[in-house]
Amino acid sequence: MNSPAYRSASASGVPAASRAAYSGLAAVMMFAVLLASYSINAMDRQIFPLLAADVRHEFGFGLADIGLLSTIFTLGMAVAGVPTGFLLARLSRKSATIIGIAIFSIGTILTTSAHGFADMLLFRAATGIGEAMQLTVIIGIGTSYFTRFRSTAVGAVNFAFGVGAIIGPVAGGKLLAIHHAWRFPMIVFGALGFVAILVILIAVRKGFSETLALENTQVQTQAAPTLWNRNTILLTVLSLIGGLIIYGYLGMYPTFLREHLGFTPALTGRVMGAYGLGVFASIAGGWVGDRFSARKVLFVCFLIAAALGYGLFHAATTLLEQSVLSFFWGLVVSGTIYVNLAGYHIRSVSGHLNSKASGVFVSSLYGSAAVAGYTIGWLATHAGWSAAGLTQISLTACAGALISLALQPSRMALRARRATPLSAADPA
Repeated sequence: MNSPAYRSASASGVPAASRAAYSGLAAVMMFAVLLASYSINAMDRQIFPLLAADVRHEFGFGLADIGLLSTIFTLGMAVAGVPTGFLLARLSRKSATIIGIAIFSIGTILTTSAHGFADMLLFRAATGIGEAMQLTVIIGIGTSYFTRFRSTAVGAVNFAFGVGAIIGPVAGGKLLAIHHAWRFPMIVFGALGFVAILVILIAVRKGFSETLALENTQVQTQAAPTLWNRNTILLTVLSLIGGLIIYGYLGMYPTFLREHLGFTPALTGRVMGAYGLGVFASIAGGWVGDRFSARKVLFVCFLIAAALGYGLFHAATTLLEQSVLSFFWGLVVSGTIYVNLAGYHIRSVSGHLNSKASGVFVSSLYGSAAVAGYTIGWLATHAGWSAAGLTQISLTACAGALISLALQPSRMALRARRATPLSAADPA
């Protein structure tokens, strides 16, 4: 292929010319298939917290224990994120995606056969290993193929999560109402993963999935040639903070609504659906990150997150108030902070390090997320929900805002320009 902007992974046996064979619509459609598979993943992420009260009632787990079960999958993600980035040097992205979905789906189904806390904890952690493989690869594919809009591509991934975040609680609530058994919704969502594997095998071509980005010589960039650089280090710290606040909310917020505010499962599902609607802004959040300073974007958004956290766990008590705040939480925190942390990680290094940078993001954010549910549950038990939200959400977000000011946007890659030989294949 003539353009210097792209190459294909020789290790996967995909010829360089294969990329030009796909029109912009074909590339978008294949990416959409991968995004749909991630939506199924998101359904389970949202359904387990919704079912947590039922699981707790059956097994007699404590509040901190059920919080750990809700977020322990992130430990698996933290453990597998960086290794997946390096594994892709030997394994094709398509194969890694399929393996990841299979691990995730099997772990989801096995959760329903758990006899106690220990084996359920193991199964939930295993799902995170599969999700880390899937997420790292999908982000790598999107940011390598759609190089002109890297953060927007990550936004599309999170948009897919928003789809699952809406469908999961609603569908899970209805399945629970029909069968009155928390295991049934998890078996259904786990089985859907194998349907996704079949569709990926048929619809996604390696000429698309294995495309790797090279430096575009038409663009002057100061991105670092190594992962060991100031921006990546700061972004890793910010990702650790992001994991605490994002999964402090996702892991225990439904339990807070049901046990502290007395919301029914149906009302809790409606509030979490409002959060999912906010996540739909992820593509717009990525667009903002592609066009404005990383320092400004993250500073402002972390401050807004601090205010929202205070409102969610301290001020709001009605369904409307909680729904509105959850919507803006999804828009600002998941739709903008999460998306741009991933995008800025990738823009901080040279193109050949995309997958490894994605792995660092996954491991750091989900490393802290692994304990986020436990810590906020522990704080709620010993100091009350208001103090827990103030400490883990608001004050931690304020620290993230201050750290954001130390970023160096001038040391991040600029957006790649459209490569004229590939104009027919570039969906942008």
